[in-house]
Amino acid sequence: MGRLDFLYRMDLPHRAKSVYIYLADRANKDGECWPAIPTIARELKLSQSTVRRALQDLRKAGLLETEQRYRKHGGKSSLLYTLKQE
Repeated sequence: MGRLDFLYRMDLPHRAKSVYIYLADRANKDGECWPAIPTIARELKLSQSTVRRALQDLRKAGLLETEQRYRKHGGKSSLLYTLKQE
């Protein structure tokens, strides 16, 4: 069995599976990564709104947690993505 077999068996849109695989490829050993939505969209040849919908699909399925990060002076920084497996 491959490490992503659980993902292939899930009833998720192809956009969500593509984004999960992208994030998994860039995640550290703790399943964390922080690419920008425009970067994900550009590299997967998807629109930014499609990436946002995919992230929502993954959060709803329990496969992804996101955390907004902030700079020292209160400005928004990147989102921290933490991947989960079923």
